[in-house]
Amino acid sequence: MPERILALSRAVTNLATEKIQQIQKVTAATRTLALNAQIEAARAGEQGKGFSVVAQEVKAVSATVTEITNSFVKGLAEKTGELEQLGQGLVASVRGQRLVDLSLNMIEIIDRNLYERSCDVRWWATDSAVVDCAGRPDAMQIDFASKRMGVILGAYTVYLDLWIVDMAGNVIANGRPDRYPQAKGTNVSHQDWYRRAIETRSGDDFVVSDISRNPQLGDRLVATYAAAVREGAEVNGKPIGALGIFFDWEAQSQTIVDGVRLSAEEKERTRCLILDSRHQVIAASDKMGVLTEAMPLDLAQGVAGNYVDGNGRNVGYALTPGYETYRGLGWYGVIVQSKPGK
Repeated sequence: MPERILALSRAVTNLATEKIQQIQKVTAATRTLALNAQIEAARAGEQGKGFSVVAQEVKAVSATVTEITNSFVKGLAEKTGELEQLGQGLVASVRGQRLVDLSLNMIEIIDRNLYERSCDVRWWATDSAVVDCAGRPDAMQIDFASKRMGVILGAYTVYLDLWIVDMAGNVIANGRPDRYPQAKGTNVSHQDWYRRAIETRSGDDFVVSDISRNPQLGDRLVATYAAAVREGAEVNGKPIGALGIFFDWEAQSQTIVDGVRLSAEEKERTRCLILDSRHQVIAASDKMGVLTEAMPLDLAQGVAGNYVDGNGRNVGYALTPGYETYRGLGWYGVIVQSKPGK
């Protein structure tokens, strides 16, 4: 682990510094002894000349040891400083790449999940109950279609509701009339997802809207997918209405951002986010800023990268790669992590 290499580098530096200090103490004591010996030799006169020579040699050896030690200290400082920088760079690179990998994993899970939604809406728009209701919306067909959609919702718990909309933009049937009675009769002709669904060229096409709150569904956050309901359920049939399906975004996305593989200590200083194409927060592990916060991203590294922001936090990001035939919506997985102790 890079952190272990950095810790060992610091341990070696500390050990070398400790031993150098011990050597310096010994050489200082040696110089003192040599000086005292010279003084005593001078006092002894002619008889102390030989001892004076020895004292001079001891002093010279001490000076040589001091020179070697000082040279070693300088060289050690340069090399350990370089090693420290390399170690810190390696740690930052590994940590940063890990944040990128976690961000990519997070957005890939979202993509795979939403790919299934794009398949669901095109499939259910061809269901005979849905087609018959859109083409002949009498009380019997509406009731049957509502029950049919209720069965679907019982099996697909990731949805809040399914709506069948006529060509005038009126919701004529929904799958959970008991839970969302206000949905039926709502006019959605002005809403982007409906207009674009009606304008699709074939049954192979679908539309999806940005994450938003739906007042008819308890003001819950939803990802809305829609497809045209076509005459005879034919791929190139004439549009006779639209099917809108409402993915329970808040519950599902929260599970994903909360499920990023972080240690308990990391979770305390980490924020996991999903941003839309405008960099607006649409999911956050701390549940803060959803649909109210826009995060500035430094995209200098392209579709994925990591950097340290102005607050000293490590930021890893990855653009949606899409999945299968689902190209993605330009969303980003982002992880913002403060340094330990911050």
